[in-house]
Order: sequence, then structure tokens, then C-alpha cells
Amino acid sequence: MRNYLVVAIVVSSMSALTACAVRGPSVTVEPPKVIVPGVIVEGQGHGKHCPPGQAKKGKC
Repeated sequence: MRNYLVVAIVVSSMSALTACAVRGPSVTVEPPKVIVPGVIVEGQGHGKHCPPGQAKKGKC
């Protein structure tokens, strides 16, 4: 009877160990933040260059 108890303890402890999972380290990297400053044109003349689509908006 004692052998059955030992076998039951060994089997239950082995089944508890099989539920373990090992995970490696993880790293989270945020995407880079790009800040583009606005273009400010100072002076009296607007110049001759007008970026595409800006003339239709009335900005040139």
C-alpha cells in the first residue's frame, strides 16, 4: 500500500512540473518620432517656386 502512495506522489509531482513554461527575455521598441518643422518664408516677394498642389489652394 505504501508503494502506491509513493507512486501517486511521484506522478502528481511530475504532472505539476509539465505545466511549466520557460520564456526568454523580450524587448519592446517604440517607433521613432519624426518632427518636421514648418517652412516659413519671410520677405516681400513670394519667390517663383510653388510646391505641387499649393497654387490650387491659393497659398502661392
